[in-house]
Amino acid sequence: MFYDHLSFVNYRATRASDPEWTYSPASVSERFNVVVIGAGQAGLSVSHELTELGVEHVVLERGRVGQSWRDRWDSFCLVTPNWTVRLPGGAYDGNDPDGYMPRDDIVRHLERYGRSFDAPVREGVDVTRLERASDGSFLLQTNHGEMRATAVVLTTGAYQKPHRPAAVGALPRGLPVIDAEDYRNPEELRPGKVLIIGSGQTGCQIAEELHEAGRDVYLACGRASWLPRRLEGRDIVAWLAETPFFEGTLANLPSPLARFTANVQNTGHGGGHDLHYRTLQAMGVRLLGHFAAVDDERAVFATDLADSVAFGDARHAEIRETIAKSCAAQGRRAPNFPPVPAFEADPPGTIPLNDVGTVIVTSGFRPDYRSWTDFPDAFDDLGFPIHSDGASTVVPGLFFCGVHYLRKRKSSLFLGVGEDAAIVAGAVAARLSAPASG
Repeated sequence: MFYDHLSFVNYRATRASDPEWTYSPASVSERFNVVVIGAGQAGLSVSHELTELGVEHVVLERGRVGQSWRDRWDSFCLVTPNWTVRLPGGAYDGNDPDGYMPRDDIVRHLERYGRSFDAPVREGVDVTRLERASDGSFLLQTNHGEMRATAVVLTTGAYQKPHRPAAVGALPRGLPVIDAEDYRNPEELRPGKVLIIGSGQTGCQIAEELHEAGRDVYLACGRASWLPRRLEGRDIVAWLAETPFFEGTLANLPSPLARFTANVQNTGHGGGHDLHYRTLQAMGVRLLGHFAAVDDERAVFATDLADSVAFGDARHAEIRETIAKSCAAQGRRAPNFPPVPAFEADPPGTIPLNDVGTVIVTSGFRPDYRSWTDFPDAFDDLGFPIHSDGASTVVPGLFFCGVHYLRKRKSSLFLGVGEDAAIVAGAVAARLSAPASG
């Protein structure tokens, strides 16, 4: 047994009596069999599976359980239905399976899930550096001192650092520019028009919320697919779950860069409804091409809005065909898709920035493992782990879970993270039980 048993028991007893308590280790250096970094859906799922296998471990979380969900904006809710929450031993069991959990309910579900198997989570422990120790174990530098581990599982997600297009750096210094993770609600923004850069799910949802709050909104658009929220009374996710869509692997993508393509435009807000370029344009949001430059206090946009819409329409047609083929293979009728309306694209090429109160960048995230781990060769040119079924093929003993397309399209989703967690936990257990080499 590698960890300090007394300090661990004291942690569990104190945490049970005071949920706001944050762990502080009794010693400068502790040693563990396994450290899981991150207590979101991936970290908790791995913890559940390790617990089932009898593998002693600890889960370190920089904030609180479900911190990445706590950091979302006030009105955030799931875009996939509640029934897709299928964590191992922690599936959704509420009375609204076809609804979309709001932010705080997501956090409560994760908290209950962790309590259900007494997950060994230490909140408020920020891992600032991960490297090899002289004895071959892993050395973790944290805000609570050093820790060592035989194996480490990174479940911090693949998208850890907000991505900003290069042109954002040219915006006037006095103009507030925030990332999506810093947006909370319309009332916190300065008066004036709002420019949103990025048009995936997040950009579209924030644009809709701001428009409904009476703000004038510009949306700089890129390539994103879209689908109707429901077909013949069933959520589009239910139709997709009956196809190979969520089972798709990295090999099915046209290139590794396709991992950065925006998620399907849709929303679960207000009970769920269609949300895409056409609905936003109809409600009065000003659509633009992608943000390209700043010239003499004016934001400049590319002339590619029509191309971006055409891209989404092409993906819409491909997914429609996927559903039709799956229905045919199952001997049932395919659903009727509503006709795709015509789209009029005549956006301005520039807008004045002097009447823009805030710019919100929702251009997605990028992996950031290299900034805090000492294993640069463990990640590819895009920053993603080099691995086999979640086990690093470069750094023995290092594992990953919750990464977008780790194994499949669903790998980072509530719908599929449990499948990967079981595989990763099994590999960790096998490594711990293998005879030492040499």
